[in-house]
Amino acid sequence: MSVALEIAVTSPTGALVARDGGADRVELCVGLELGGLTPSQALVEATHETGIPAHALVRCRPGGFTYDDDELALMAREVRTVLRSGAAGVVVGALRPDRTLDEDALRRFVEAARSVSAHAEVTLHRAVDHAADPVATAARVADLGLTRVLTSGGAASAPAGAATIARMVEAAGPVQVMAGAGVRPEDVRALVATGVAAVHLSAKRPVGAPEHGGVPMGSGDDGSTYTVTDPRVVAAARAALDTDG
Repeated sequence: MSVALEIAVTSPTGALVARDGGADRVELCVGLELGGLTPSQALVEATHETGIPAHALVRCRPGGFTYDDDELALMAREVRTVLRSGAAGVVVGALRPDRTLDEDALRRFVEAARSVSAHAEVTLHRAVDHAADPVATAARVADLGLTRVLTSGGAASAPAGAATIARMVEAAGPVQVMAGAGVRPEDVRALVATGVAAVHLSAKRPVGAPEHGGVPMGSGDDGSTYTVTDPRVVAAARAALDTDG
């Protein structure tokens, strides 16, 4: 089975770069510097028009992954909205205060997704890496109707967590495991060796914004740069996968 390439993007332009560089799909979000947040309806629609399958991240706020009832209701609604807007799948996650998987929340998200499309793919995002036991969590996801798990193996980066990722591949059974976080093209071959079904990277590079004038617009804004999808990184990751294959 060939290993898929997924690129995290924040714009239709990024989706085009990923598509033209040989990516199999994109994960679409905003606020990538915050770990990613739910994209708008218009952003999902415009990205869908590029032709590459887009899986929309559904995360209503930055911070941890333990949510109250209002936040869970909002995200279930966002799941339905992004799928109706053209997303091929959704990327979701939630934990309980004891750092175990919030299975009730995941079932709610899966039900919301499949209420729109029986074929909607549902990915558990890197909330799994904040779980007390990522391997045991991976073993639970098949019973929840999930398609795949995105993970760094509980480490700061997927290359650092490669040994745990290999154990998660074994534990997940029919659910795909996708390695992501801090992945560079030169890491791809080692991650493929863990048995993953896909490799995920943001392939981003900073772009200067001198017209900003150095006046920050918020605590997460350095006032001078933003990021775009780098076609050279996408192409290098694709080449690494093709060489490995």
